[in-house]
Amino acid sequence: MEFQKEPIAKIELLIRKPVAQVFDAFVNPDVITKIWFNRSTGPLEAGKSVRWYWDKYDASSEVRVLALEDNQRIYIEWDADTDNPSNIEWKFEPRSDETTYVSVKHSGIAGAGDAVVEKLVDSTGGFALVLAAAKAYLEHGIELNIVADRF
Repeated sequence: MEFQKEPIAKIELLIRKPVAQVFDAFVNPDVITKIWFNRSTGPLEAGKSVRWYWDKYDASSEVRVLALEDNQRIYIEWDADTDNPSNIEWKFEPRSDETTYVSVKHSGIAGAGDAVVEKLVDSTGGFALVLAAAKAYLEHGIELNIVADRF
C-alpha cells in the first residue's frame, strides 16, 4: 500500500479550563501522571529528553522535546532512542470563554502499509483516551484510569 499523503493521526477536544492550566497538565509530571503514564524522569523542557513509564505494561518511551512554546505548542520526538522514532505535536488554542481547544497530531510513523495503518489506529484511539482523561481530570478532578485499564 502506497500513501499519496503522509498518514497522520489527529485528535482534538475542547477542555473547559484556561490554556495555562491545560498546557501545564501536559508538561508537569505531577499532573500528567494522573492522566496518562504513571511516572516520568522530569518535566518537559525544550531541548531536553525525559523518559515516560507505564509500569503496569513494563513499557517506557524516551521523549525528546523538539519545541516547547508556553501555552501554545509541544512538539516531541516519541521513542527517540529507537530506530523508528515518530513525532507528536500538541497545540493549545485558548478560547475567549476560558476554555482550551487541544489538538494532537502523530506523524512520521515509519513502515509500510498495514503496519503504518495499525500504528495510526492505535495512536488515534490512545490519544483520544488521553484527551478524554485530561478533560475529566482537569474539569472535574476525576482520575479515570483509562490508560491503566485499557488492556
